Amino acid sequence: MTEQSRRQISDVRVLAALAHPVRLQLLGYLLEIGPRTATECAAVVDATPSACSYHLRHLERFGLVERADEDEQGATGRADRRERRWRTSATGFAFGGTAPSEDGPAEHAARHALAVAGVDENARLAKRYLAESDSLPAVWQNAAGFSSYGLRVTPEELEAIGSALDDVLRPYIGATRDHPPEGAEAVHLTVQAFRRTDPS
Repeated sequence: MTEQSRRQISDVRVLAALAHPVRLQLLGYLLEIGPRTATECAAVVDATPSACSYHLRHLERFGLVERADEDEQGATGRADRRERRWRTSATGFAFGGTAPSEDGPAEHAARHALAVAGVDENARLAKRYLAESDSLPAVWQNAAGFSSYGLRVTPEELEAIGSALDDVLRPYIGATRDHPPEGAEAVHLTVQAFRRTDPS
């Protein structure tokens, strides 16, 4: 298995930059699919190839993505930039400080904006799947799942559940799975766990 390199991102400027919907879409797509050009990205995110190229360069400035293969001719034309392949600079990212409760106002605002963008992106992907699922083979339609669980746990138990899920899922991460079996495809999996804030 390729070595996993998970980076902690706590710089408020980076968190704020990543809260832009297209940048978050691009980073998630490259993490799940692997190196792609701006033109290839534009086919699946809500932006044109030129806009994708701009946002990828912006992500590069913050060290989140990098060029997958240098342009051997050193060409600088607009079309050439759109055809340059990009990849993420790590195989995973953790955003914000290690303890959200210790965030200052700026960190809290940046983390909140990024979390909202992430929830919106997960919903966008799920809605896109539901709109297009009939075009997939039956085996993939049957394998998909939309489950919710109402748990009653302590904070320590919730952390343990998250850690256990991470242990189960980590060997299947697309960016680091060197030899997936035949028939393996990119899959988006989301886990959200939080205490309800309404009266219980």
